[in-house]
Amino acid sequence: MQYRYTRALAAMALAGLLRPSAMAAEHLEHGERTKGRSYAPAVVTEGGRTIWLAGETTTTDLNGKDIKGDFEAQARTIFALLEQTLQRAGGSLQDIVSMTVYLTDARNGAIFSKVRTEMFPDRRFPASAQITVSNLAVPGMLIEIQAVAVTGDPCGKAKPCIAR
Repeated sequence: MQYRYTRALAAMALAGLLRPSAMAAEHLEHGERTKGRSYAPAVVTEGGRTIWLAGETTTTDLNGKDIKGDFEAQARTIFALLEQTLQRAGGSLQDIVSMTVYLTDARNGAIFSKVRTEMFPDRRFPASAQITVSNLAVPGMLIEIQAVAVTGDPCGKAKPCIAR
C-alpha cells in the first residue's frame, strides 16, 4: 500500500513538472462594444499558480518623491510596485488575469486606460472593473489597484482552454 501511495505521489509530481511553466492565460477577444478599451471581457485559466495581490496605493514614487494629487504618476508607480511584488512571487504584470481599479475621480479613467495600455503592450489585458469611490485610505491617494495573477497556466492562443 505504501508503495502505491509513493508511486502515485511521484506520478503527480512528475505530471506537474511536465506541464508548461509560463504560458499565458487565454484572453478572450473584444467585441465591438469593448473595442479600444484596455481590458479583456474574460480571461480563461486552467491550473497554474494563483497570486492574489492586495490593493496597492501610493503617494510617493519609487524615488520617494511626493506624488499626492498626481494621478498618472500614482498609476505608473502602482504598476511598478505590483510588478515588484509579482516578481518576488515568480510572476510579472503579464500574468495578471483580473484587476479591480478604484478611482477617486471617474474623469481619470481615460488616463488610467492609457497607462494600462502601455503596461500591457501585447494588448492581453486582464478582465477588469473600474469603480469610483469618494476616498481612499490616505488623503492624496487617487487610485488603488487590486489584482489576481496566474502563473504557469497552460491556456493560451496556441492551445485554447475553451471551444471557439
